[in-house]
Amino acid sequence: MRKVGEVQEIWRYPVKGMAGERLQGGRLGARGLEGDRIRAVRDTARGEIQSCKFRPELLLCSARIGAGAPDPVEVVFPDGSVMNGANEEAAARVSALIGHASTIEALRPITDTDFYRRHKTDDHTWMTELRATFAREAGEPLPPILDNFPSAAAEFVVVPGSFFLVTQLHLLTTASLTWMKTIHPCADWEARRFRPNLVVDTGRAEGLVEQAWIGQQIVIGDAALACVDTTPRCGAIARAQGELPMDKTILRTVVRHADQNLGVYGETAVGGDIRVGDPVYLYSA
Repeated sequence: MRKVGEVQEIWRYPVKGMAGERLQGGRLGARGLEGDRIRAVRDTARGEIQSCKFRPELLLCSARIGAGAPDPVEVVFPDGSVMNGANEEAAARVSALIGHASTIEALRPITDTDFYRRHKTDDHTWMTELRATFAREAGEPLPPILDNFPSAAAEFVVVPGSFFLVTQLHLLTTASLTWMKTIHPCADWEARRFRPNLVVDTGRAEGLVEQAWIGQQIVIGDAALACVDTTPRCGAIARAQGELPMDKTILRTVVRHADQNLGVYGETAVGGDIRVGDPVYLYSA
């Protein structure tokens, strides 16, 4: 094993599509970081789980795990007010914010396939909508996967049994953020824009270093995660959240100078506890 850095930040997002909470430690399990994406906003008319791709206003809210009952998930609204996720008024306020009647839902069994199904009015409109979320300008490429879309992803808006779009984990390095900052120094390349679970401080390493980790494992303490694929970026990274303003130039820079990818998708290989400051090792089988 070779040390490649240290854990700088840990993030979880209890409600899919909303901003999340920064942690000092957490536990990686089969479903990723404990407490991550355990609730989701579901459009009532579409009967579909929503994300910040389709409902970017969700990013104006954040979610955290509290000690409340009956639901530990708390939603923090743009005005700073906090409501329990099970409160009907919380769902009503989210609905008003995004302009669509919605509920805040817990995970259901994997066998409840209709709950996880993608909304389709016909054979093609859903793909037109999906392509639009990537917010590409004329001449910019779309992710190649859209040309050969997996049948399961065409049928379900998330992986059934979860609220994850692809995998349970997302990793980003300081090297990548620094590299992008060098290319476009006027933009704010704060990690929050990219919704990582883990930010790894890679010291003096340069470039998009995590792209070379795909197909290998990262070991952190007694936990390990497999880096399985690159992360193509959509219009959500340019959207306002918290004090971060909308900035379309960030997406333009990623598309043009990072082959439209930033960060990598990961899956839990070995469960265990992780903390900020833990050394990160690259393991090649």
